[in-house]
Parts: sequence; C-alpha cells; structure tokens
Amino acid sequence: MDCGSSSSSSSSSGGKFKLYEELELQEFQDKFVIKSVQAPGQGFSIGRRDGTIEPLDGDSSSASPSKTSTIYGVVGTIGLLAGNYLLVITSRMEVGKFLGFPVYRVTSMKFLTCNEVLRLSTAQEKKDEAYFMALLKTVQSTPGLYFSYETDLTLNFQRRCKLMEGWMAKPIWKQADPRFVWNKNLLDELIEYKLDRFIVPLLQGNILESPIFYAAQLKFKDSPVALTIFSRRCTRRLGTRMWRRGANLEGDVANFIETEQLVEFEGFRSSLLQIRGSIPLLWEQIVDLSYKPRLKIIDHEQTSNVVERHFHDLFQRYGETIAVDLTDKHGDEGQLSKAFASETQNLPNMRYVSFDFHHICGNSNFENLKFLYEELSELLEKQGYFLIDAEGNILEEQKGIVRSNCIDCLDRTNVTQSYLAQKCMDAQLQRIGVLDSTESISMFDEDYQKFRTLWAEHGDEISLEYAGTYALKGDLVRYGKQTFGGLIKDGMSALSRYYLNNFHDGLRQDAADLISGRYAVRRDGSPCRNESFSYLPVAALLIGGLTLTSFTLQQAGRNAQQFMSSVLWAGVTAGVVAVVKANGRQFCSRPRLCELV
Repeated sequence: MDCGSSSSSSSSSGGKFKLYEELELQEFQDKFVIKSVQAPGQGFSIGRRDGTIEPLDGDSSSASPSKTSTIYGVVGTIGLLAGNYLLVITSRMEVGKFLGFPVYRVTSMKFLTCNEVLRLSTAQEKKDEAYFMALLKTVQSTPGLYFSYETDLTLNFQRRCKLMEGWMAKPIWKQADPRFVWNKNLLDELIEYKLDRFIVPLLQGNILESPIFYAAQLKFKDSPVALTIFSRRCTRRLGTRMWRRGANLEGDVANFIETEQLVEFEGFRSSLLQIRGSIPLLWEQIVDLSYKPRLKIIDHEQTSNVVERHFHDLFQRYGETIAVDLTDKHGDEGQLSKAFASETQNLPNMRYVSFDFHHICGNSNFENLKFLYEELSELLEKQGYFLIDAEGNILEEQKGIVRSNCIDCLDRTNVTQSYLAQKCMDAQLQRIGVLDSTESISMFDEDYQKFRTLWAEHGDEISLEYAGTYALKGDLVRYGKQTFGGLIKDGMSALSRYYLNNFHDGLRQDAADLISGRYAVRRDGSPCRNESFSYLPVAALLIGGLTLTSFTLQQAGRNAQQFMSSVLWAGVTAGVVAVVKANGRQFCSRPRLCELV
C-alpha cells in the first residue's frame, strides 16, 4: 500500500498523473491560445467573441500574437449574459510539500474576457453584466487557494490509503473529493473537451501569507518529527460570516471545515481528523447595524430531516460523531443550543456534548478544557487516530470524528480543536516511541510553542476566510492565557468584523454564490433590482449633523440665533439616528443573488 506518496509513486511504472506546470498564453485579436510549455502541441483556444473553446489541432497560427505571457494553470470558465470568462493563474508560490508532493498557493488570478457580443446587448443587460463583472473582480482576489500539479489535496490521508491501486493514474480532478474543490462549478467545459492535464482543482482554506499548508520540524529528545496541519473548506454552503449561517435543506452547513493533523517520524505517518461546522439547524442572524444582531431560528417543517441528513452524511464519511457544542447556555445562543440538543436526542451514531466555553473557560482559563477532555476521553480513545508504518501497513484506524461548533465556528472552536489535537499528538508520539507513557509535548517548551503557533496561525487564516479578520482568543492557543496585546488585537478584529459584516460582505456573498454555481445567471432575473439602500449619504448626514451640532453648541452662548441653530442640527441628527435604528437592515450591504437558506 503506497497511500499515494511521492516516494512510492515515483518508483512505480510511470502511472502517476501530472498536470502541465507552465503554460504559454498567446493573445490574438479574435482568440486566446493556451499551450503547454513542456508539450507545445498540446493546448486549446477560446474565442474572444463568445468564449467558444476549441482544442488545438496541431497547426500553429500563421499570425503573431499581440502579447505572450506565462501562466501557471487554468481554473475554469464561467458563462454570464454575454459570453464566457476564462480564469487563469498568473502567479503562484510554493509553500511546502504534502506527502512529498510540492504544494502551491495561488497569489494572483485573472479573468480573460470573451464577451465582445456585449455591445449588442440591451441597456439592462449591460448593467447586469457590469455587476457580474464586479463580482468576478472580487473572485480574482480570492486568497487561500492551494493546488498541486502532481497529487490531489482534497482527500484526507486515511481515505488515500484505502483507495484502489491505480487511482493516481486518473486525472487529478477525478481523484478529488468534490466537496472541497473550490472551482468545481468552473470545470464543466474543460472536462467536456477532455483537457485533463490543464484542469487544476483548487482547494480553499486560508488567507494571506500564512498558508493552509502548515508544517514544522520538531525535535523531541533529538528525534525529528514533522507536523503538518491541513484544512479543507467545503463549498456546498460557501459564504461569509453573517450571510451564511446554519444549514440548508440538504443538511449542508456553513463554514464546514475538515482539519487534519499529520505527524511523521522515521517512516511512521499518523493523522487525526477533526471537523467544524455551523449548528445544523435553519437559522439566521441578519446584520442591522447593531453590534450583535439577534439570532433567529427559522420554524420549518423540514428541520428534523435537515439535522438527520447532516449527521447521516457525517456517519457515512467519518463514522460515529461526537458533536461538541461550545455555545453559551443563555440568551439567543442558549435558545439555539437548546434547539440543537433537542433535535439530536434520538439520532443514532452520534453523541451531543454541551460545553459552555465562555462560562467554564472565560477569557483566560484555557486549561479548563481538561473538563471537556475528561468527559470525552473514553470516546476519543475508541475513535483513535490513523497510523501506518514505513511499509504502508495500517496499524491504527480512526473510527469516528469530533465535530466542534460555537456560533461562528471560529474562535472558541479553534481553541478547543487545538487542545484535543495536543492530547492526540501525545498519544501518537507515545505510540511510535518518540515519547514515553508519562511524557507530553507540553514538557518540551520550544516544540510546544511551535505546535501552539501553528494552531494559532491556522485559526487566524480560517477566520480571515469566513469573517474577514484574524481569530479572536488567539492568545489562548499561543500562550494559554490572554495578554494585553491580544486584547488590543481582539478589539481591532471585532471592530473590523462589524464593518465588514455590515458594509462589505453582501458583495462577497454574491461573488461566492456566483462562483460556486448556487446562482445561475439568466436574462429574466436582474440582480440590479435588489439593490440595498446606500448607507453613504446617511453616514455623511449623520457625521455632518454631529459635527455642526458640536460646533454650534460651542457658539450657543454668544447669541440666540446660534442656540436655535444648535437645536436644529441636534434635532436633525437625532432624527437620522432614529431612522437608521428603525431601518438598520436597509442600510447594510446585502446579497442580491440568493436567499439565505
């Protein structure tokens, strides 16, 4: 059994599938031509008029291209009202290796516009196309996208080791788990024309310079141990923090992420899987300019079926599930938690565990997670972890999964997952002989700090993707306690979340719905009919009113006219505040393309 590793594949009879690494993009007046640098006869063209794709027939064009550049992959095509748009990778950065294969992060992408027929469109169609193109610009800057030319990144290690012989000879897009292929909706035309060696499945996970692919070299008692944390974001309910909550009717949940911790030592490889995801009920939390909008559980006849579908899917994929609910047990969160507990009472193959993180751990008592671990220890021991030896023999299998959630599945969830991962890593290292039965990684200060830093950075990147900011409570993971600097960072992140959620995420949500295929472009459904009210004039009036009120109050003691002016502007400001408070949702950036559920 080779588990799809680089060393074992290279020793096989050349059966490994590999994508073209460098491509030449030629721009002509009527088409774009994309060729492999390694095999110049292999490629395809796409017409600039309407995006028609044609594989190259071997005959080179006699004309010279107006521009030639190097690109590093084809992400796919998307059809709008006027033609197609081809998304390509224009720059990349190698960030590490997964099982010996190089892994790259996308650092820039570009849409090639193939819509010359737009000039024949109606005025409304041109307006709609302009909005869709604005969404494509948002998509172009999507960070946190990773790929490999030589292997699939979407399958966890245990699944890889159980696949049949020869699976690595298939095109990489066929090897992939479609749940975690970010550009799955963009691949249909490339697949239709059998352009397999040009198709780059992208995995979405984290953001900015710290990659999803974290690796550290640890030296416990001079024994080199490689540690990798690898996360996979599901695309079935893709979106932003406030506009994608809970589940859809199929049981798919928002912010569903599979996280794998891989430990390697002298040929031994051991992995632990954990998952996170929004509470699998139908619920929403619509932004309305308040700091913490009210949670609302949607009363729907399908609720019980939704919860059942969700956990049945988890059982089919991962085995028995421990659902750890970290939400508060009072207020709106308490009502949601109570409904979650009620719906899971009679479900098979899962256990619901409530742990009020804020009440038990507060802002600094990270070690109080030991009470949760003590409650779960017997179940975790039964679930185990995956382990193979240097010959590829399976020594241990993971027989279940821990599913953690808070409200956002970000801050409290990451602290909890890191704690459980540490406990598992102790067991893994003891099993393969790096540590003895009385030792823990927490006894080795330098390596323990590396472990904590990896998990803190991992939490930051997951949070940046979903909420647009760094994770809160990162200090609890890094240092086991809250620091003053961490409090300042958390405050800034909280303010940034407020701004992004209220005034920016509607556009980001539309971009996610468009690129994931949840929204189908059609001529009879204009997105421009659902424009939200612009908050800028109101903000300007409010700020102006407050400024003038303050200024005239300073002058009010001089004469009655100034006093009356002050009263007038104070009244205007109060009126604006009242209007905004009563109609907060109308002033926020809202998605136009899709309903919440």
